[in-house]
Amino acid sequence: MKKLLIAFIAVALFSCSDDFLSTNPTEFVSSDRIGEIAEFDPSILDGFLTGVYATMYTPGTGGTTGHDDLGHKGMDIFTDMMSSDMVLAGLNYGWYRGVTDYTWLEDISNNRNYVPWRYYYRVIFQANAVIDALGGTDAVLESEASRWSMGQAKAMRAYGYFYLSQLLQTDYDPNEAILPIYLSVSANTPQAPMGEVMALIEDDLTEAIDYLDTFDRGGKFEVNKPVAQGLLAYAYAAQGKYAEALPLCQDIINNGGFTLVQDDEITGGFNEVTTPGWMWGANITPDIGLNLVSWWGKVDIFTYSYAWAGDPKTIDESLFNQMRPSDKRIAQWGNASYGPYVPSQKFWNPDRTIGGSSADNNTMDYIYMRVAEFHLLGAESAAKSGNEGMARTMLKNFVSTRVDDASYVDGLSGGALIGEISFQTRMELWGEGKSYLLMKRNDESRTRGSNHILLSGATIAHDEPRATFLIPQQESLNNPFITD
Repeated sequence: MKKLLIAFIAVALFSCSDDFLSTNPTEFVSSDRIGEIAEFDPSILDGFLTGVYATMYTPGTGGTTGHDDLGHKGMDIFTDMMSSDMVLAGLNYGWYRGVTDYTWLEDISNNRNYVPWRYYYRVIFQANAVIDALGGTDAVLESEASRWSMGQAKAMRAYGYFYLSQLLQTDYDPNEAILPIYLSVSANTPQAPMGEVMALIEDDLTEAIDYLDTFDRGGKFEVNKPVAQGLLAYAYAAQGKYAEALPLCQDIINNGGFTLVQDDEITGGFNEVTTPGWMWGANITPDIGLNLVSWWGKVDIFTYSYAWAGDPKTIDESLFNQMRPSDKRIAQWGNASYGPYVPSQKFWNPDRTIGGSSADNNTMDYIYMRVAEFHLLGAESAAKSGNEGMARTMLKNFVSTRVDDASYVDGLSGGALIGEISFQTRMELWGEGKSYLLMKRNDESRTRGSNHILLSGATIAHDEPRATFLIPQQESLNNPFITD
């Protein structure tokens, strides 16, 4: 009960102002005070960390009252639509229209353009409060408990910087000034070059991996060693450091204790955090009270909310049509009577009644990361670091769980091998927020299928400016150190 209370206080402290980034964040929480409390009772830090994690699923943590401001899973929808793999198949309510046609991204004064900035910096500042309470970024920690807390906090800080950096840069350039770096709860600072941001991400996650080596988490909502390894693998891959990403993927696969989703789980609803293939996710309970404003409400037609009522989300037609006839994932898209390309058998409310489940019962869990990602990122990393034999083996092992005959993988090399890994990643992880990262690191262009209502048939390049967020106008006004 004490941890839940502290978590509530932590979220409340960081949710009390829509424009909290425009002022000194120390007015919302005193790191010294947290440190004093933690000295009296070290378990208090667990409560504040729970508050950091709660930010990932609490509506409005991007600073708006919009029904598309959903924390981490809201950003998953944003990026899946920006990558063109997720189709906005109805415009009755208009949520996500400006992400799908990029008009929100191009308008620096639009409040939706501000959502990722505020959400990820909110996570960063909360993580910094915990880091400061433990003595700061460079603190030397003696106790195991303090190392576990620091490891989680640094991993979450890195998480915030990584995702935000990917959304604000068109193409990887280590010299481009990109984001202000805050190593503590402090006043405004200038933008740092991308290389410096990535160096911080690497340092934070490397230390987190070390600190969390003996950490036995209480639930999958917490970051543990494999999750930190997964985040670091993504950070390395985004920089083209595939030789460094590969062993992390291999260690997750071999030692993480997770199994691939397969057989009945492929069409099992993806709604339960205890699924063995899930590495990181949130157990959504009735007291959280997501109701209409949830990822499930946006994507699942069996949930009483927007997807059922007029704004369905579907898979890009051209991506769907690339699947082989024996691909088990074809079944994820279910009966055509539900509407073409609707994920009615991948993501579903156990109620299984179209629009029938009360919003009060919207308690399906949130998925953040699963082990399939690293079978595929591992194959990609092997191919791009010059080991195509290993890449084929990793890819074939994965594909054999999805199609009847995976022998075609044996003949792939070069661009064809990379292309197949990319397709498998897009298909496997549809709706899970990973396609935009893939598009960026593979320098891909995406041509929208005919089932897109907006920009149908348009080709979107990975480095197209309109498909990248801009620094919000209000942030530029509030921080005199920001130059563009």
